[in-house]
Amino acid sequence: MCIGVPMQVLEIESGRALCSGRGEQTWVDTRLVGPFNQGDWLMVFAGAARDVMTAERATQVSSALEALHASARGDVAAIDRLFADLVDREPQLPEHLRGAVHKPIEN
Repeated sequence: MCIGVPMQVLEIESGRALCSGRGEQTWVDTRLVGPFNQGDWLMVFAGAARDVMTAERATQVSSALEALHASARGDVAAIDRLFADLVDREPQLPEHLRGAVHKPIEN
């Protein structure tokens, strides 16, 4: 399984960028993504950028990754802090599924 990691662009060269994220700096292959600038955030899988993302989305993904680590440690308080937007909230179905909730599935 491969998990994407948000990384911020520090330097740009042809086909690659020096990026920083989760306590490390590394050169990332950028040939699969469109235009980006120094300071932008990239979703990185196995050494290659797959998407340019907003800073807000990068923060959300970083929080989710930290929550996975907290879960492995048994740190429930950290999970609530990292998913504060979900605490004390009823789960919500995506809009396209809301009408199907009470309809029986036909065989």
